[in-house]
Amino acid sequence: MFADRAKIFIRSGKGGNGAVSFRREPYVPEGGPDGGDGGRGGNVIFMADSSLRTLMDFRYKRKYQAENGQDGMRKKRFGKDGQDLVIKVPPGTVVIDEESGLVMKDLVNPGESFIAAKGGKGGKGNVHYKNSVRQAPNFAEAGGFAKERSVILEMKLIADVGLVGFPNVGKSTLLSVATSAKPKIADYHFTTIDPNLGVVEIYDNSFVMADIAGIIEGAHKGAGMGFQFLKHIERTKVLIHVVDVSGSEGRDPIEDFDKINRELEQYDPRLLKKPQIVAANKIDMIDEDGPEYKRFQEYVEKNGYQVFAMSAPLHIGVKEVLAEAAVRLDQLAQEPEEEQYIETFDFEKDDQDPDYRTVHVSQDKDGYVLSGKQLEKIFNSTNFNDSGSMRYLYKYIEKSGAIERLKEMGLEEGDTIRVIDYEFEYFDEF
Repeated sequence: MFADRAKIFIRSGKGGNGAVSFRREPYVPEGGPDGGDGGRGGNVIFMADSSLRTLMDFRYKRKYQAENGQDGMRKKRFGKDGQDLVIKVPPGTVVIDEESGLVMKDLVNPGESFIAAKGGKGGKGNVHYKNSVRQAPNFAEAGGFAKERSVILEMKLIADVGLVGFPNVGKSTLLSVATSAKPKIADYHFTTIDPNLGVVEIYDNSFVMADIAGIIEGAHKGAGMGFQFLKHIERTKVLIHVVDVSGSEGRDPIEDFDKINRELEQYDPRLLKKPQIVAANKIDMIDEDGPEYKRFQEYVEKNGYQVFAMSAPLHIGVKEVLAEAAVRLDQLAQEPEEEQYIETFDFEKDDQDPDYRTVHVSQDKDGYVLSGKQLEKIFNSTNFNDSGSMRYLYKYIEKSGAIERLKEMGLEEGDTIRVIDYEFEYFDEF
């Protein structure tokens, strides 16, 4: 089964906590703090791996987590950094942030990689908090938070030439004749339900050709398997539009030609700007000099496309179609690629969370609640047996303006304030 889309949850590693420790060696007077720093949490990294062809593995495993950083240790020893988690995907995979819908990275070439979720920073040990006033700090910094998000993996085939056309017009047969690929071929609608790839070798050239599974009317709206099929055309450079000119399916070849191009345009207008070669297939079933074929040929050429009469099973005209595709690819290689603007995920903004320092206030049936990312980190760093550490937490809450906002909500002396799982009574001298 060809899996080309998956949704997974990723989580980086949490930073290790700084250590609270004091020198205890004999004969060392006034031994001071010696708590080491915590290690950095592991990053979650996506990497394109040429040995992979589909996203099938992500259908069975949905959650991925990097290793947490180790806590700091005594004698100023650092905690070990968490191991990065490298998630390998096939080349051509687009990684999308589900929440914003923005592209994080398009991993086109083998070996390309990027950090999708940074690990938390390691917390500082108590050795960093010693000063002339505080000689024996009995607290340390908690490790930084892990980053977690849901991402969508979407694979788009990387092919030079794409075969497009209605189901059962002969695309799979052309691919099998032109390459060593062996797609399933039969006289049924939707014979191909997965894209197939093959390498075409013609004269001194070679290129990758993809059989894009049959498109139907309404595919640009998702009809049939429209979205799954159409997205694979986006990366192709040249299109070979295969049309059944014999009308063996009871359809008019000109209508087929127009309908497919209409679907391409409505999905993405840029698709019609790609070079398109029209392969009039099943020519052996009609008279090439007859009025039916001439009518089709004149109509297509009038619209600016070159037509090649072809019968894929009989190898008639196949070489001419492939040679023209090779010529078009050579011409494109000499032209500068048109740049297109795509709004991408802002990693710099993601690292600078504007809400990080905000202390949120709320009320529930048990009392008043304070929450916030920096508040939680300071809370996790607090030693509740040390008055200096407790005072630091209280001062932070007070300076944030949270107490004033709670008073506006009705806070009075003796009311309970909760921070995470710690509760205390409020007094004016707080």
